[in-house]
Amino acid sequence: MNENASALEKMFKLKENNTDVKTEIIAGITTFVTMAYILFVNPDILSVAGMDFNAVFLATCLSAAIGTFIMGFYANLPFAQAPGMGLNAFFTFGVVLGLGYTWEQALAAIFISGLLFILLTITGTRTAIVEAIPDSLKHAIGGGIGLFIALIGFKNAGIVVPYEATLVTLGSFQDPKVLLSVIGLVITGILMAKRVKGAILIGIISTMLIGIPLGVTNTAVALDFNFDITPTLFKMDFPGLLNIGEAGIVGALTSVLTVVISFSLVDMFDTIGTLIGTGAKAKMLDEKGRLPNMNKALMADAVATSAGAVLGTSTVTTYVESAAGVAEGGKTGLTAVTTGILFLCAIVLAPFALMVPQQATAPALIIVGVLMMGAVREINFDNFEEALPAFFTIALMPFSFSIANGIAAGFIFYALVKVALGKAKEVHPAIYILAILFILRFTILPH
Repeated sequence: MNENASALEKMFKLKENNTDVKTEIIAGITTFVTMAYILFVNPDILSVAGMDFNAVFLATCLSAAIGTFIMGFYANLPFAQAPGMGLNAFFTFGVVLGLGYTWEQALAAIFISGLLFILLTITGTRTAIVEAIPDSLKHAIGGGIGLFIALIGFKNAGIVVPYEATLVTLGSFQDPKVLLSVIGLVITGILMAKRVKGAILIGIISTMLIGIPLGVTNTAVALDFNFDITPTLFKMDFPGLLNIGEAGIVGALTSVLTVVISFSLVDMFDTIGTLIGTGAKAKMLDEKGRLPNMNKALMADAVATSAGAVLGTSTVTTYVESAAGVAEGGKTGLTAVTTGILFLCAIVLAPFALMVPQQATAPALIIVGVLMMGAVREINFDNFEEALPAFFTIALMPFSFSIANGIAAGFIFYALVKVALGKAKEVHPAIYILAILFILRFTILPH
Protein backbone atom coordinates (compact mmCIF):
# COMPACT_ATOMS: atom_id res chain seq x y z
CA MET A 1 0.00 0.00 0.00
CA ASN A 2 2.87 2.37 0.88
CA GLU A 3 4.57 1.58 -2.44
CA ASN A 4 1.36 2.37 -4.30
CA ALA A 5 0.97 5.60 -2.36
CA SER A 6 4.57 6.50 -3.14
CA ALA A 7 4.02 5.88 -6.85
CA LEU A 8 0.92 8.07 -6.80
CA GLU A 9 2.82 10.73 -4.90
CA LYS A 10 5.52 10.88 -7.57
CA MET A 11 3.07 10.75 -10.46
CA PHE A 12 0.74 13.47 -9.22
CA LYS A 13 3.14 15.48 -7.00
CA LEU A 14 0.82 15.22 -4.01
CA LYS A 15 3.16 16.66 -1.34
CA GLU A 16 4.12 19.52 -3.59
CA ASN A 17 0.42 20.38 -3.81
CA ASN A 18 -0.23 19.88 -0.07
CA THR A 19 -2.60 16.94 -0.47
CA ASP A 20 -2.68 13.16 -0.03
CA VAL A 21 -4.12 10.03 -1.64
CA LYS A 22 -7.18 9.81 0.63
CA THR A 23 -8.17 13.44 0.08
CA GLU A 24 -7.79 13.15 -3.69
CA ILE A 25 -9.86 9.96 -3.95
CA ILE A 26 -12.66 11.41 -1.81
CA ALA A 27 -12.60 14.54 -3.97
CA GLY A 28 -12.82 12.43 -7.12
CA ILE A 29 -15.81 10.51 -5.81
CA THR A 30 -17.51 13.78 -4.85
CA THR A 31 -17.03 15.19 -8.35
CA PHE A 32 -18.45 12.04 -9.94
CA VAL A 33 -21.55 11.97 -7.75
CA THR A 34 -22.17 15.65 -8.44
CA MET A 35 -22.00 15.35 -12.24
CA ALA A 36 -23.25 11.79 -12.77
CA TYR A 37 -26.66 13.13 -13.78
CA ILE A 38 -25.22 13.64 -17.28
CA LEU A 39 -25.23 9.86 -17.73
CA PHE A 40 -29.03 9.95 -17.77
CA VAL A 41 -29.66 13.41 -19.25
CA ASN A 42 -27.31 13.24 -22.24
CA PRO A 43 -28.81 10.09 -23.82
CA ASP A 44 -32.27 11.52 -23.15
CA ILE A 45 -31.50 14.71 -25.10
CA LEU A 46 -29.55 13.13 -27.96
CA SER A 47 -32.14 10.40 -28.48
CA VAL A 48 -34.55 13.18 -29.53
CA ALA A 49 -32.20 13.73 -32.48
CA GLY A 50 -32.75 10.09 -33.48
CA MET A 51 -29.68 8.59 -31.82
CA ASP A 52 -29.74 5.20 -30.07
CA PHE A 53 -30.21 5.73 -26.31
CA ASN A 54 -28.13 2.70 -25.33
CA ALA A 55 -25.21 3.61 -27.56
CA VAL A 56 -25.23 7.25 -26.41
CA PHE A 57 -25.16 6.14 -22.76
CA LEU A 58 -22.06 4.06 -23.44
CA ALA A 59 -20.48 6.85 -25.48
CA THR A 60 -21.16 9.27 -22.63
CA CYS A 61 -19.39 7.03 -20.10
CA LEU A 62 -16.41 6.35 -22.36
CA SER A 63 -15.89 9.91 -23.62
CA ALA A 64 -16.15 11.27 -20.07
CA ALA A 65 -13.56 8.75 -18.90
CA ILE A 66 -11.20 9.54 -21.80
CA GLY A 67 -11.34 13.31 -21.28
CA THR A 68 -11.04 13.04 -17.51
CA PHE A 69 -8.10 10.62 -17.71
CA ILE A 70 -6.23 12.96 -20.06
CA MET A 71 -6.96 15.84 -17.68
CA GLY A 72 -5.61 13.81 -14.77
CA PHE A 73 -2.58 12.06 -16.24
CA TYR A 74 -1.47 14.72 -18.75
CA ALA A 75 -2.48 18.04 -17.17
CA ASN A 76 -2.38 16.85 -13.53
CA LEU A 77 -5.43 18.94 -12.69
CA PRO A 78 -8.51 17.94 -10.63
CA PHE A 79 -11.11 18.70 -13.32
CA ALA A 80 -13.55 16.21 -14.86
CA GLN A 81 -15.01 16.19 -18.35
CA ALA A 82 -18.16 14.88 -19.99
CA PRO A 83 -20.56 15.80 -22.81
CA GLY A 84 -21.61 19.34 -22.02
CA MET A 85 -25.04 20.55 -21.05
CA GLY A 86 -26.14 23.23 -23.50
CA LEU A 87 -23.88 21.76 -26.14
CA ASN A 88 -26.02 18.61 -26.26
CA ALA A 89 -29.14 20.77 -26.46
CA PHE A 90 -27.60 22.79 -29.29
CA PHE A 91 -26.71 19.52 -31.04
CA THR A 92 -30.29 18.24 -30.93
CA PHE A 93 -32.52 21.29 -31.06
CA GLY A 94 -30.25 23.72 -32.89
CA VAL A 95 -28.30 21.70 -35.44
CA VAL A 96 -30.42 18.60 -36.08
CA LEU A 97 -33.99 19.77 -35.55
CA GLY A 98 -33.32 23.44 -36.24
CA LEU A 99 -30.89 23.52 -39.17
CA GLY A 100 -31.93 20.17 -40.61
CA TYR A 101 -28.63 18.31 -40.39
CA THR A 102 -28.67 14.61 -39.56
CA TRP A 103 -27.12 13.57 -36.27
CA GLU A 104 -24.34 11.85 -38.23
CA GLN A 105 -23.51 15.16 -39.93
CA ALA A 106 -23.63 16.95 -36.58
CA LEU A 107 -21.11 14.47 -35.17
CA ALA A 108 -18.85 15.25 -38.12
CA ALA A 109 -19.07 18.97 -37.26
CA ILE A 110 -18.11 18.21 -33.67
CA PHE A 111 -15.14 16.11 -34.82
CA ILE A 112 -13.97 19.01 -36.98
CA SER A 113 -14.33 21.45 -34.08
CA GLY A 114 -12.24 19.07 -31.94
CA LEU A 115 -9.47 18.99 -34.56
CA LEU A 116 -9.67 22.78 -34.81
CA PHE A 117 -9.28 23.02 -31.03
CA ILE A 118 -6.24 20.74 -31.11
CA LEU A 119 -4.62 22.99 -33.71
CA LEU A 120 -5.48 26.18 -31.84
CA THR A 121 -4.24 24.72 -28.56
CA ILE A 122 -0.93 23.57 -30.05
CA THR A 123 -0.33 27.05 -31.47
CA GLY A 124 -1.45 28.72 -28.24
CA THR A 125 -4.10 30.80 -30.00
CA ARG A 126 -7.18 29.23 -28.40
CA THR A 127 -6.90 31.38 -25.29
CA ALA A 128 -6.22 34.46 -27.42
CA ILE A 129 -9.44 33.87 -29.36
CA VAL A 130 -11.47 33.72 -26.18
CA GLU A 131 -9.81 36.90 -24.92
CA ALA A 132 -11.01 38.64 -28.09
CA ILE A 133 -14.64 38.16 -27.01
CA PRO A 134 -15.84 40.84 -24.56
CA ASP A 135 -16.59 39.60 -21.06
CA SER A 136 -20.19 40.82 -21.25
CA LEU A 137 -20.92 38.48 -24.17
CA LYS A 138 -19.13 35.57 -22.51
CA HIS A 139 -21.37 35.94 -19.46
CA ALA A 140 -24.44 36.49 -21.64
CA ILE A 141 -23.81 33.25 -23.53
CA GLY A 142 -23.71 31.34 -20.25
CA GLY A 143 -26.93 32.95 -19.03
CA GLY A 144 -28.69 32.45 -22.35
CA ILE A 145 -27.80 28.77 -22.44
CA GLY A 146 -29.16 28.51 -18.91
CA LEU A 147 -32.55 29.87 -20.02
CA PHE A 148 -32.52 27.67 -23.11
CA ILE A 149 -31.83 24.52 -21.09
CA ALA A 150 -34.50 25.48 -18.55
CA LEU A 151 -37.04 25.94 -21.36
CA ILE A 152 -36.24 22.46 -22.65
CA GLY A 153 -36.69 21.13 -19.11
CA PHE A 154 -40.08 22.84 -18.70
CA LYS A 155 -41.13 21.52 -22.12
CA ASN A 156 -40.03 17.96 -21.39
CA ALA A 157 -41.77 18.09 -18.04
CA GLY A 158 -45.04 19.23 -19.61
CA ILE A 159 -45.04 22.26 -17.30
CA VAL A 160 -44.90 24.54 -20.35
CA VAL A 161 -46.90 23.51 -23.42
CA PRO A 162 -47.74 25.09 -26.82
CA TYR A 163 -50.83 27.31 -26.95
CA GLU A 164 -51.95 29.07 -30.13
CA ALA A 165 -53.36 32.21 -28.53
CA THR A 166 -50.32 33.04 -26.38
CA LEU A 167 -47.61 30.81 -27.94
CA VAL A 168 -47.09 28.94 -24.66
CA THR A 169 -48.99 28.28 -21.44
CA LEU A 170 -48.90 26.06 -18.35
CA GLY A 171 -49.62 22.37 -18.72
CA SER A 172 -52.14 20.36 -16.71
CA PHE A 173 -50.95 19.49 -13.22
CA GLN A 174 -53.54 16.72 -13.11
CA ASP A 175 -51.41 14.80 -15.59
CA PRO A 176 -49.33 12.21 -13.64
CA LYS A 177 -46.29 12.96 -15.82
CA VAL A 178 -46.44 16.67 -15.08
CA LEU A 179 -47.07 15.97 -11.41
CA LEU A 180 -44.02 13.69 -11.27
CA SER A 181 -41.86 16.39 -12.85
CA VAL A 182 -43.03 18.94 -10.29
CA ILE A 183 -42.31 16.51 -7.44
CA GLY A 184 -38.84 15.93 -8.87
CA LEU A 185 -38.25 19.66 -9.18
CA VAL A 186 -39.25 20.22 -5.55
CA ILE A 187 -37.03 17.38 -4.32
CA THR A 188 -34.02 18.48 -6.33
CA GLY A 189 -34.53 22.15 -5.46
CA ILE A 190 -34.65 21.41 -1.73
CA LEU A 191 -31.56 19.20 -1.92
CA MET A 192 -29.70 21.92 -3.82
CA ALA A 193 -30.75 24.53 -1.26
CA LYS A 194 -29.44 22.27 1.50
CA ARG A 195 -26.20 21.85 -0.49
CA VAL A 196 -26.42 18.08 -0.48
CA LYS A 197 -23.61 16.45 -2.47
CA GLY A 198 -24.96 14.84 -5.62
CA ALA A 199 -28.31 16.62 -5.24
CA ILE A 200 -29.17 16.45 -8.96
CA LEU A 201 -28.34 12.75 -9.22
CA ILE A 202 -30.31 11.97 -6.05
CA GLY A 203 -33.21 14.00 -7.42
CA ILE A 204 -33.25 12.03 -10.69
CA ILE A 205 -33.18 8.65 -8.94
CA SER A 206 -35.81 9.67 -6.37
CA THR A 207 -38.13 10.98 -9.08
CA MET A 208 -37.71 7.80 -11.10
CA LEU A 209 -38.64 5.66 -8.08
CA ILE A 210 -41.69 7.82 -7.25
CA GLY A 211 -42.73 7.43 -10.89
CA ILE A 212 -43.17 3.67 -10.45
CA PRO A 213 -46.40 3.80 -8.39
CA LEU A 214 -47.58 6.76 -10.51
CA GLY A 215 -47.32 4.55 -13.58
CA VAL A 216 -44.82 6.83 -15.32
CA THR A 217 -41.60 4.87 -14.81
CA ASN A 218 -41.50 1.74 -16.96
CA THR A 219 -39.46 -0.88 -15.08
CA ALA A 220 -39.72 -3.39 -17.92
CA VAL A 221 -37.60 -1.40 -20.37
CA ALA A 222 -34.37 -2.21 -18.47
CA LEU A 223 -34.53 -5.66 -20.09
CA ASP A 224 -34.23 -4.02 -23.52
CA PHE A 225 -30.75 -2.63 -22.90
CA ASN A 226 -27.80 -4.00 -24.83
CA PHE A 227 -24.16 -3.06 -24.46
CA ASP A 228 -23.74 -2.20 -28.14
CA ILE A 229 -22.12 1.09 -29.13
CA THR A 230 -22.00 0.34 -32.85
CA PRO A 231 -25.19 2.35 -33.69
CA THR A 232 -23.20 5.56 -33.03
CA LEU A 233 -19.55 4.45 -33.33
CA PHE A 234 -17.70 5.98 -36.32
CA LYS A 235 -21.01 7.25 -37.73
CA MET A 236 -19.74 10.74 -38.65
CA ASP A 237 -21.00 11.81 -42.09
CA PHE A 238 -18.46 14.20 -43.59
CA PRO A 239 -19.73 14.05 -47.21
CA GLY A 240 -23.27 14.82 -46.03
CA LEU A 241 -22.07 17.70 -43.83
CA LEU A 242 -20.28 19.32 -46.76
CA ASN A 243 -23.03 18.60 -49.30
CA ILE A 244 -23.37 21.65 -51.53
CA GLY A 245 -26.90 21.06 -52.88
CA GLU A 246 -29.15 24.02 -53.65
CA ALA A 247 -27.35 26.34 -51.26
CA GLY A 248 -24.24 26.42 -53.46
CA ILE A 249 -20.67 26.06 -52.26
CA VAL A 250 -20.59 29.41 -50.41
CA GLY A 251 -23.89 28.78 -48.66
CA ALA A 252 -22.92 25.23 -47.72
CA LEU A 253 -19.53 26.25 -46.34
CA THR A 254 -21.03 29.18 -44.43
CA SER A 255 -23.67 26.93 -42.89
CA VAL A 256 -21.04 24.41 -41.79
CA LEU A 257 -18.82 27.21 -40.49
CA THR A 258 -21.71 28.59 -38.45
CA VAL A 259 -22.30 25.21 -36.81
CA VAL A 260 -18.62 24.56 -36.10
CA ILE A 261 -18.05 28.08 -34.74
CA SER A 262 -21.14 27.83 -32.53
CA PHE A 263 -19.97 24.52 -31.06
CA SER A 264 -16.47 25.91 -30.65
CA LEU A 265 -17.42 29.20 -29.00
CA VAL A 266 -19.73 27.64 -26.45
CA ASP A 267 -17.15 24.98 -25.61
CA MET A 268 -14.32 27.50 -25.29
CA PHE A 269 -16.23 29.80 -22.96
CA ASP A 270 -17.50 26.88 -20.91
CA THR A 271 -14.09 25.24 -20.51
CA ILE A 272 -11.93 28.29 -19.88
CA GLY A 273 -14.53 29.84 -17.57
CA THR A 274 -14.69 26.62 -15.56
CA LEU A 275 -10.91 26.22 -15.38
CA ILE A 276 -10.26 29.80 -14.30
CA GLY A 277 -13.27 30.08 -11.97
CA THR A 278 -12.71 26.78 -10.21
CA GLY A 279 -8.95 27.27 -10.17
CA ALA A 280 -9.40 30.62 -8.44
CA LYS A 281 -11.57 29.05 -5.74
CA ALA A 282 -8.89 26.41 -5.17
CA LYS A 283 -6.18 29.12 -5.09
CA MET A 284 -4.43 27.37 -7.98
CA LEU A 285 -3.86 30.50 -10.10
CA ASP A 286 -0.50 32.24 -10.28
CA GLU A 287 0.11 35.92 -9.55
CA LYS A 288 -1.03 36.82 -13.09
CA GLY A 289 -4.29 34.89 -12.75
CA ARG A 290 -3.17 32.00 -14.94
CA LEU A 291 -3.86 28.34 -14.28
CA PRO A 292 -0.82 26.03 -14.35
CA ASN A 293 -0.91 23.61 -17.29
CA MET A 294 -3.75 25.56 -18.90
CA ASN A 295 -2.79 24.53 -22.42
CA LYS A 296 -2.61 20.88 -21.34
CA ALA A 297 -6.10 21.17 -19.87
CA LEU A 298 -7.37 22.68 -23.11
CA MET A 299 -5.71 19.88 -25.05
CA ALA A 300 -7.56 17.33 -22.90
CA ASP A 301 -10.81 19.07 -23.81
CA ALA A 302 -9.94 19.14 -27.53
CA VAL A 303 -8.93 15.49 -27.77
CA ALA A 304 -11.97 14.38 -25.76
CA THR A 305 -14.27 16.34 -28.09
CA SER A 306 -12.99 14.51 -31.17
CA ALA A 307 -13.00 11.17 -29.33
CA GLY A 308 -16.59 11.79 -28.23
CA ALA A 309 -17.65 12.43 -31.82
CA VAL A 310 -16.04 9.15 -32.87
CA LEU A 311 -17.87 7.29 -30.09
CA GLY A 312 -21.17 9.04 -30.76
CA THR A 313 -21.86 11.94 -28.43
CA SER A 314 -21.96 15.73 -28.47
CA THR A 315 -19.08 18.01 -27.47
CA VAL A 316 -17.11 16.98 -24.37
CA THR A 317 -16.18 19.85 -22.09
CA THR A 318 -14.83 20.59 -18.61
CA TYR A 319 -17.53 20.46 -15.95
CA VAL A 320 -18.16 23.23 -13.46
CA GLU A 321 -19.27 20.49 -11.04
CA SER A 322 -15.55 19.80 -10.67
CA ALA A 323 -15.71 22.59 -8.11
CA ALA A 324 -17.41 20.13 -5.73
CA GLY A 325 -14.33 17.91 -5.75
CA VAL A 326 -12.01 20.89 -5.45
CA ALA A 327 -14.02 22.04 -2.43
CA GLU A 328 -13.34 18.63 -0.85
CA GLY A 329 -9.59 19.25 -1.19
CA GLY A 330 -8.85 17.89 -4.67
CA LYS A 331 -5.80 19.61 -6.12
CA THR A 332 -4.15 17.17 -8.54
CA GLY A 333 -4.84 14.80 -11.40
CA LEU A 334 -5.50 11.96 -8.98
CA THR A 335 -8.90 13.53 -8.30
CA ALA A 336 -9.68 13.47 -12.04
CA VAL A 337 -8.38 9.90 -12.48
CA THR A 338 -10.64 8.72 -9.66
CA THR A 339 -13.62 10.35 -11.36
CA GLY A 340 -12.64 8.78 -14.69
CA ILE A 341 -12.51 5.31 -13.17
CA LEU A 342 -16.00 5.80 -11.76
CA PHE A 343 -17.28 6.78 -15.23
CA LEU A 344 -16.03 3.45 -16.52
CA CYS A 345 -17.63 1.62 -13.60
CA ALA A 346 -20.90 3.42 -14.38
CA ILE A 347 -21.29 1.36 -17.54
CA VAL A 348 -22.82 -1.39 -15.36
CA LEU A 349 -25.66 1.08 -14.60
CA ALA A 350 -26.66 1.07 -18.26
CA PRO A 351 -29.83 -1.07 -17.92
CA PHE A 352 -30.91 1.07 -14.97
CA ALA A 353 -30.48 4.25 -17.04
CA LEU A 354 -33.08 3.10 -19.56
CA MET A 355 -35.72 3.13 -16.81
CA VAL A 356 -35.28 6.85 -16.09
CA PRO A 357 -38.29 8.68 -17.62
CA GLN A 358 -38.02 12.08 -19.26
CA GLN A 359 -39.98 13.51 -16.35
CA ALA A 360 -37.12 12.57 -14.01
CA THR A 361 -34.43 14.30 -16.07
CA ALA A 362 -36.51 17.41 -16.84
CA PRO A 363 -36.04 18.84 -13.30
CA ALA A 364 -32.29 18.39 -13.71
CA LEU A 365 -32.36 20.56 -16.84
CA ILE A 366 -34.27 23.28 -15.01
CA ILE A 367 -31.87 23.22 -12.06
CA VAL A 368 -28.83 23.37 -14.37
CA GLY A 369 -30.51 26.37 -16.00
CA VAL A 370 -30.72 28.05 -12.60
CA LEU A 371 -27.01 27.45 -12.00
CA MET A 372 -25.98 28.79 -15.39
CA MET A 373 -28.03 31.96 -15.01
CA GLY A 374 -25.59 33.08 -12.32
CA ALA A 375 -23.29 34.35 -15.07
CA VAL A 376 -25.73 37.22 -15.76
CA ARG A 377 -24.80 39.00 -12.54
CA GLU A 378 -21.41 39.85 -14.07
CA ILE A 379 -23.06 41.94 -16.81
CA ASN A 380 -23.35 45.70 -16.24
CA PHE A 381 -26.92 46.36 -17.35
CA ASP A 382 -26.56 50.02 -16.33
CA ASN A 383 -24.25 50.43 -19.32
CA PHE A 384 -26.60 50.20 -22.32
CA GLU A 385 -23.87 49.56 -24.91
CA GLU A 386 -22.99 46.46 -22.91
CA ALA A 387 -26.57 45.59 -21.92
CA LEU A 388 -28.12 45.60 -25.42
CA PRO A 389 -25.88 42.96 -27.06
CA ALA A 390 -25.97 40.89 -23.87
CA PHE A 391 -29.76 41.02 -23.73
CA PHE A 392 -30.16 39.89 -27.34
CA THR A 393 -27.73 37.05 -26.70
CA ILE A 394 -29.66 35.89 -23.65
CA ALA A 395 -33.18 36.42 -24.98
CA LEU A 396 -32.86 34.99 -28.47
CA MET A 397 -31.50 31.65 -27.32
CA PRO A 398 -34.76 30.52 -25.67
CA PHE A 399 -37.09 32.70 -27.77
CA SER A 400 -35.72 31.45 -31.11
CA PHE A 401 -34.88 28.02 -29.65
CA SER A 402 -31.29 28.35 -30.88
CA ILE A 403 -27.99 28.93 -29.09
CA ALA A 404 -26.36 29.91 -32.38
CA ASN A 405 -28.94 32.64 -33.02
CA GLY A 406 -28.25 34.15 -29.62
CA ILE A 407 -24.49 34.17 -30.16
CA ALA A 408 -24.94 35.68 -33.62
CA ALA A 409 -27.24 38.46 -32.36
CA GLY A 410 -24.82 39.32 -29.58
CA PHE A 411 -21.85 39.67 -31.92
CA ILE A 412 -23.80 41.67 -34.49
CA PHE A 413 -25.25 44.20 -32.03
CA TYR A 414 -21.97 44.52 -30.12
CA ALA A 415 -20.17 45.50 -33.32
CA LEU A 416 -22.97 47.83 -34.49
CA VAL A 417 -23.22 49.68 -31.16
CA LYS A 418 -19.47 50.20 -30.89
CA VAL A 419 -19.23 51.52 -34.47
CA ALA A 420 -22.21 53.86 -33.91
CA LEU A 421 -20.55 55.27 -30.79
CA GLY A 422 -17.24 55.85 -32.56
CA LYS A 423 -15.56 53.08 -30.59
CA ALA A 424 -14.82 50.78 -33.51
CA LYS A 425 -11.19 50.36 -32.46
CA GLU A 426 -12.30 48.77 -29.16
CA VAL A 427 -13.70 45.78 -31.06
CA HIS A 428 -11.38 42.91 -31.93
CA PRO A 429 -11.22 42.17 -35.69
CA ALA A 430 -12.45 38.62 -35.00
CA ILE A 431 -15.76 40.05 -33.77
CA TYR A 432 -16.25 41.98 -37.01
CA ILE A 433 -15.48 38.91 -39.11
CA LEU A 434 -17.93 36.77 -37.16
CA ALA A 435 -20.60 39.49 -37.19
CA ILE A 436 -20.35 39.85 -40.98
CA LEU A 437 -20.54 36.10 -41.47
CA PHE A 438 -23.64 35.91 -39.29
CA ILE A 439 -25.30 38.82 -41.13
CA LEU A 440 -24.63 37.10 -44.47
CA ARG A 441 -25.99 33.89 -43.03
CA PHE A 442 -29.29 35.49 -42.01
CA THR A 443 -29.86 37.82 -44.94
CA ILE A 444 -28.20 36.73 -48.18
CA LEU A 445 -26.83 33.21 -48.17
CA PRO A 446 -29.21 30.25 -48.54
CA HIS A 447 -29.76 28.35 -45.29
